[in-house]
Amino acid sequence: MPDDLYKRYQAAHRAYRAHATSCTSCTSDSPVCPAGQRLHEGFARLQDAYLTRLKQRPQR
Repeated sequence: MPDDLYKRYQAAHRAYRAHATSCTSCTSDSPVCPAGQRLHEGFARLQDAYLTRLKQRPQR
């Protein structure tokens, strides 16, 4: 079962993708408007936190 950080990171990605689809300024990989920048930064921050935590896990 996915953990909470993973769920939040994926939700942030979906939120940015939904925004980029409807925003005339933003693209899927380039936030331009203030709302798009905020959503993308939130996604990137959560993704970094999740990936950092994965790297810190003991190797199996």
